[in-house]
Amino acid sequence: MKVGLYFGTFNPVHIGHLIIANYLVEYSDLDEVWMVVTPHNPHKEKRSLLDNHHRHQLVYIATEDYPKIKPSDIEFKLPQPNYTVTTLAYIAEKYPDYEFALIMGEDNLKGFHKWKNYNTILENYAVYVYPRIAEGQVKPKFSNHKNIHKINAPIIQISSTLIRQGIKERKNVKPMLTKEVWEYIDEMNFYKK
Repeated sequence: MKVGLYFGTFNPVHIGHLIIANYLVEYSDLDEVWMVVTPHNPHKEKRSLLDNHHRHQLVYIATEDYPKIKPSDIEFKLPQPNYTVTTLAYIAEKYPDYEFALIMGEDNLKGFHKWKNYNTILENYAVYVYPRIAEGQVKPKFSNHKNIHKINAPIIQISSTLIRQGIKERKNVKPMLTKEVWEYIDEMNFYKK
């Protein structure tokens, strides 16, 4: 089985995340996509994050109707801050019969050279890159790398930051979330302050 690992803080998970995950599982050679909820991204401040279990629960309820898309809390058990190279090694050891690939937006590929042990990732894993509108250029060494596969997925310009800000400003953000995710966020009074 070939599994794409889609890492994110998912703070909160939104329809853009689901569109990308579903596109990859339906239009690439991936059998499943695991949405790996990251407790602490080394490049983001921790104070703006919902608790781990709430973000995992949001991903769980967002993906219930998609049998090929699964929530994962595997990084909750690993040392923090989380580094993708460490998580990949752990997952590969835990699930030796699976083949894993990394999913990332093109904006992340532009800064991929700054990731811890990025060469190790590139040597051992396929990287599926979906388009994002962002400033900067992809480094030439990544443009034609044999393990980097550009996926012609829809460009999604929805962000969790936009949603959090919208909730804080009492705007209607419901169309950007699944019904169940919106109800959970609203019931728990998340992002309102």
